[in-house]
Amino acid sequence: MQLAVLGAGAWGTALAVSFGHHHAVQLWSRNASLCHRLQQARGHASLLPGVTLPASVQVTADLAAALAHAEVVVVAVAVAGVRDVLQQLAAHGRVPPVILACKGFEQGTGLLPHAVARAVLPAGTSVLALSGPSFASEVAAGLPAALVLSCSEAAPLAHLLPALHHARLRLYSNSDPVGVEIAGALKNVISIAAGMGDGMGMGLNARAALITRGLAEIRRLGEAFGARPDTFLGLAGVGDLMLTCTATLSRNYRVGAALAQGQSLASILTDLGEVAEGVATAKSIARLQAETGVELPICEAVAAVLSASITPQAAIDRLLGREPRAETGQTR
Repeated sequence: MQLAVLGAGAWGTALAVSFGHHHAVQLWSRNASLCHRLQQARGHASLLPGVTLPASVQVTADLAAALAHAEVVVVAVAVAGVRDVLQQLAAHGRVPPVILACKGFEQGTGLLPHAVARAVLPAGTSVLALSGPSFASEVAAGLPAALVLSCSEAAPLAHLLPALHHARLRLYSNSDPVGVEIAGALKNVISIAAGMGDGMGMGLNARAALITRGLAEIRRLGEAFGARPDTFLGLAGVGDLMLTCTATLSRNYRVGAALAQGQSLASILTDLGEVAEGVATAKSIARLQAETGVELPICEAVAAVLSASITPQAAIDRLLGREPRAETGQTR
């Protein structure tokens, strides 16, 4: 199969490497100098050290060339760039099935990636979401991972799932892209909270409680958007949440841990050198609460810390000071 992977950051490159062991891949970036370095070095030394691009992966800054023979397009750019990339894709003419491998809400509109795609791409285009517990460095290194490929239509899943599934990247089908994308977006915010808690020495008990109650927030919001509850108990929900809240490979976790140590958000993001989607997603929390009436206390506290309205310690105190209540994922 011929694939085009749009976005040559860590995740896009990792997917190109993983799929490139079984398919022909065109890896595209708008950054021509980056493309030249990747093609010459056959690797992304700064983001994925020790990983070599398979011979089947070609790197290009020419979008038309990347799409010329593509049977499926994987969009692996930050959510902030999704609309622009999809508009370029739509202008190309022929649009094959599109797999969105990005997590978050579009700033300004509050739309999930698949909703942006529906608004931009030609009617009838198959749009799928790829998500689950996965660090780019491990996927690129060929370590085992399991993800969900989600689509509201059965036919694209029946065609693409067996073609893209392989022993080192197990794919499971899912028909709830709304739930998959909400889980992928909010887990990054919860991960920032987990990093803050660990950075403040709150302990493992507190981390487990935070992850559990964070999952309840994700489920409440997802159900308000019409998502299926069982989605949040799978790979895209609890699986991805557990990974990103417990490992220092998570960029969002590292943001939270650094905030707990008193570093400014600006300096943290500069040192990180990569996008931490939870920071942008947190800016959507107030809007999401206003639109749905859903309580998101952990996400709200993270948003307040990121905006410098309160300190990490004050955020923890606010959460611990909430009134006792029944344990439920349904409370609004």
